[in-house]
This record gives sequence, structure tokens and C-alpha cells, in this order.
Amino acid sequence: MAKKAIIIGASGLIGSELLSVLLHEPAYTEVITLVRKSLNTYHPKLKEIITDFSNLSEIKEHIKADVIFSCIGTTRAKTPDLSNYRKIDHDIPIEIGKIAVENQVKQYHLVSALGANAQSSNFYSKIKGETEDDLKALNIPAIHIYQPSLLRGERKEKRVGEKIALVLMQAIDPLLVGSLKKYRSIKTSVIALAMYQQSLKEDQGIFTYPSDIIKEIV
Repeated sequence: MAKKAIIIGASGLIGSELLSVLLHEPAYTEVITLVRKSLNTYHPKLKEIITDFSNLSEIKEHIKADVIFSCIGTTRAKTPDLSNYRKIDHDIPIEIGKIAVENQVKQYHLVSALGANAQSSNFYSKIKGETEDDLKALNIPAIHIYQPSLLRGERKEKRVGEKIALVLMQAIDPLLVGSLKKYRSIKTSVIALAMYQQSLKEDQGIFTYPSDIIKEIV
């Protein structure tokens, strides 16, 4: 059966990969992106909703689909203000999740992070963990949570520290075996493809995929 999807964060590293997959796969006949500014991508299946995410109730009528994919996120470098950081990484995904419940959306797919834990002393891991927990509390039939490790992909902005880490990980990855495999770096294209494949399933419940499991899906 043809599906309709909504992507939040379609301009990001994973979101842009996912958008490309959905636009080219016949299983999806309509893809809606919620974006702050146009992606300048044109496709007969694509519909853009421009929003600053400050009042999501105004676009509630557009948050209707079979599947919602949340790939939205930021960094401390881009968003040093912690309250704004929390709004992007936590408040927006959860508010959209609440609207999804009202609009009877069947699936919600969330990109989180390896090590997400609401009790963590690390701000990043804590926010990711709180977002996971608050999403799980919503009455959505199927919730899929992806916990990738260090991402490998072509970013628009330069992140020197991340590039150095990726070079190091290329040497370290083969040494991470057994229970440590989940810490290996992962391609964003692999995450996007895993999200697409899992969205085709009708299973209900809460599913969590760390990096090593994401790779096994594809």
C-alpha cells in the first residue's frame, strides 16, 4: 500500500539522505518536509511546509501521514544557548509527536544517539535520553529509535574536530569487536536506508536500534 511520509530535519546529514531514498522508492507516493527554508529540491512527490517551528499548532493539518521521520538536531557550536538547543533536540520532536497522536499517525521514527540517557550528566546524552523517554510515553502504535555512533557523511558545514575523529575512527573501527561493534562509525546512507526499510513493516511497539543493529538491518 502506498505510503505518505513527513520528514523533520530534511536539510541535515541523515534527513537529506532519507529524503532522497523516499523520493526514489515507489512505496512512498507523497513526502512532506517541515523546513525553515526551502531545500530547492523539486520532485512530483515532494511537498514543502515552511515553518519556524514556533507554533506547530498552525500547521497541525499538515502533520498527517502514515509515517513521521524525525532527523532534526543541532550542535553546541551552532546553538550555544541551551534553552534553544533543548527546543530543537527535544521540544520540536515531542510536540510533533503529540500532534501525530491526535492525527492518528501510525509510525514515528526518531534519530537519537548512542549513549542517550535521561540520567546522564552529559547535556547531549541527557537531552537525547529525555527525548526518547518522552516519545515512548506517547500513544503512537509504532516507535522506532535509531542510536547511531559517529556519523560518516558529507556535511555542508566544516567540523574540524569531527573530521579528525573520523580519521581516527577509520583506524579504530576494525578493532571494535563483539559488544564494542556498536561504537564503530556509521555511514548516514546506511541509517537512512534502515529507517526506510523499517518503515515498511507493520509491527507495533517500541524498537531501539544501536549502530551495530542499524547496520544489520540494511
